[in-house]
Amino acid sequence: MSRLDSFIRRMTAQRDVLNHIGDMVKELEGPVLELGLGNGRTFDHLRTHFPERRIIAFDRALACHKSSTPDKEDLVIGEIRDTAQQFTGINAALVHVDIGTGYEERDAVTLTWLPQLAAALLAPGGIVASGLELNHSQLENLPLPHHVKKGRYFLYRRIE
Repeated sequence: MSRLDSFIRRMTAQRDVLNHIGDMVKELEGPVLELGLGNGRTFDHLRTHFPERRIIAFDRALACHKSSTPDKEDLVIGEIRDTAQQFTGINAALVHVDIGTGYEERDAVTLTWLPQLAAALLAPGGIVASGLELNHSQLENLPLPHHVKKGRYFLYRRIE
């Protein structure tokens, strides 16, 4: 499979997973957190689906399209591992994580801290959608839409 085809499948899975959980998230209180703003496409999708919800976006540097830039008070720039720690206990309804690199060794380092961080940011019952598999005792797997290939995207609910 070409890298372009792989990218398209990943983006399609991302969109389909976010659409799939929309009603679940709407039933929960709390903000939505976007870990990995990138060019802002997913942020834009989230604010379209949750127009009344506060959405806080995190990234290392601002690189998104002007039309997809969060308001200053909802944009956190710096190393996500460090900056998002300040939001521990925010009781987010949804944490969306798109910070995988596709390099196994780099993603392995990220996975040493990301599962704990995601769990700490979520409200009990909150949802995390991630491009990386998050193994944590407070995160239970949720079913993906039937047409999303297993391992392409991951979906969890915080328990406890």
